[in-house]
Amino acid sequence: MDLIPISAIEDARRVIAGKAIRTPLVRLNLRDTPAEIYLKLENLQPIGSFKIRGAANAIARLSAERLERGVVTASAGNMAQGVAWCARELGVPCTVIAPSSAPDAKVHAVERLGGRVIKVSFDEWWRAFEQRAFPGVEGTFIHAFDDPFVMAGNGTLAFEILEDLPEVDAVVIPWGGGGLTCGIASALRQLRPSCKIFTAEVATAAPFAASLAAGIPTEVDYKSSWVDGIGAKAVFPQMFERARALVDGALIADLDSIAAALRLLITRNHIVAEGAGACPVACTLAKPMTGKIVCIVSGGNIDRSKLSTLLTSD
Repeated sequence: MDLIPISAIEDARRVIAGKAIRTPLVRLNLRDTPAEIYLKLENLQPIGSFKIRGAANAIARLSAERLERGVVTASAGNMAQGVAWCARELGVPCTVIAPSSAPDAKVHAVERLGGRVIKVSFDEWWRAFEQRAFPGVEGTFIHAFDDPFVMAGNGTLAFEILEDLPEVDAVVIPWGGGGLTCGIASALRQLRPSCKIFTAEVATAAPFAASLAAGIPTEVDYKSSWVDGIGAKAVFPQMFERARALVDGALIADLDSIAAALRLLITRNHIVAEGAGACPVACTLAKPMTGKIVCIVSGGNIDRSKLSTLLTSD
């Protein structure tokens, strides 16, 4: 297995201290389930998502010369905010390549942090991930998921989970590009190998589940939705090979189930999650599990208008 070393994750924890906060792990206030469900609240990060962990660790490794050119990332919103936050702290320019479907709330958040947002077609956005650059844009590219420093930063989540719940039986992680899954799973495989690891995807864009079932990276019929923090048309081959050796299964939830999970988090725990953050809860409730299960509530950056619609459509 191509694991991120524990030493790299420990170093990342030191580097990001003071930038990312140590988020709470709380019990879901729902007792009529066979499993004890816990929520890792990354929606409470300064930028509203876990992405600040990986962004802060990756940017901290750049030389002064590379930083001076500014930083660039491709993101639908959350990694963009993580990179923009760190760039603002360092006083360097930040440019974000975003898909045309990126929600206004996330775009405006990036702009408030001083980032420049360039909206492009989905295919152009995807090529930016593949090429780690965008034509005509200067700066050092910070990859949202396929970067060992980003994955090491994400892996710090596992340390916090094990400190708060040493006997954890399973962790359910939203799958976007795989950087969160591979970071957390790398740590857990080394520190608590008995812990099961599941990915969570939205049914309208679930390439990892399809790829895992086929045994090879597989493209799916991608449909954009309000669950914008996860979902793509394909899995990067290198991320697939890394993740397939780390996970125990891939779970999928439909949009209605994710909306129901989002409402449940608000009514039972007073937690506002975006679609990607509610997806692990939806998947866990749909799959019969026992033991102590941790759902990664990856973020809470959701448009207020969309949230209002979801809350009144039950």
